[in-house]
Amino acid sequence: MGVTSKAERIALRVVNDDKKRLAQAAKLQHQSLTEFVLNASRVAADLVLGDQTRFVLPKKQMAALNAALDAPPRAIPQLKALFARPNAFKK
Repeated sequence: MGVTSKAERIALRVVNDDKKRLAQAAKLQHQSLTEFVLNASRVAADLVLGDQTRFVLPKKQMAALNAALDAPPRAIPQLKALFARPNAFKK
């Protein structure tokens, strides 16, 4: 892995107890406080981004989803009637 220069900075203000707790955990992982906080933040970010940008289904359910997406649209009379009504936001 190549060396990358660090040009960005993030400053955090924490209460003393939080800093002590983070420093203790970092020491147990043989990491600096910065490495520990950055790695934990990356993991948290990956979890949030993964949760918001992708989902996984079992094979059978994925096939059913793909079939539904590939199927021609079905007529829904109530929806057609809704869109035929005057728009309440346009005057």
